Amino acid sequence: MYKIKSVIGREILDSRGNPTVGVEIELDGGIIGSASVPSGASTGSREALELRDSDPNRFNGKGVLKAVENINKKIAKILIAKDSSNQKEIDELMIDLDGSEEKKNLGANAILGVSLAVLSASSRAEGLEIYEKIAELSEEKKTISITSTNAKYYEWRSTCY
Repeated sequence: MYKIKSVIGREILDSRGNPTVGVEIELDGGIIGSASVPSGASTGSREALELRDSDPNRFNGKGVLKAVENINKKIAKILIAKDSSNQKEIDELMIDLDGSEEKKNLGANAILGVSLAVLSASSRAEGLEIYEKIAELSEEKKTISITSTNAKYYEWRSTCY
């Protein structure tokens, strides 16, 4: 079990030169996971809120320093010393801290960035690829039937992870 030692949020630039959230998580074993949050070019009416600064003097109001501050001051405080392998608990703690359906208080970009960085760090700690960790967390195994012309192997099935 690796516990979260530090949570660091940063304002970084995406591929279009727009500010977005970058997060680094360090576990007590020195293992580091990081993530950057993709920012969509369009936002649907039912999407969680990407928290922007709205300061016209910085990046035409697209800065994310408010979301970064929420990561560094509010989210970090509740996640330090938590078990990094318990992704569901970590995500629920952040959602509860935000308290809104749209994730408008902390910002969906802050919550997503931290969640992905924790996933990255815990995957490394467990020696798993991220897709393997996601499959483990989903608690659902998919079975694929593969048809073969050779009757001997006709009922062969494989479990995907």
